[in-house]
Amino acid sequence: MAIIVNLDVMMAKRKMSLLELSQRIEITPSNLSILKTGKAKAIRFSTLNSICNILKCTPGDILEFQPDEETLKDA
Repeated sequence: MAIIVNLDVMMAKRKMSLLELSQRIEITPSNLSILKTGKAKAIRFSTLNSICNILKCTPGDILEFQPDEETLKDA
């Protein structure tokens, strides 16, 4: 299972920098960077809610599921 994080795409569409978004949602730039690069293991719903509110998007705009080959074999 692969969850793809498209936060960088939404930030580019909204012309918003990592620093600006991190300040507006009150999260450290380094923690937001971890999420943006897809290295995060989890995200709080409250953080996701804040990101969606600021970027005027839905969670589906930020997070995408791409099944891997093993998942497809089990189906």
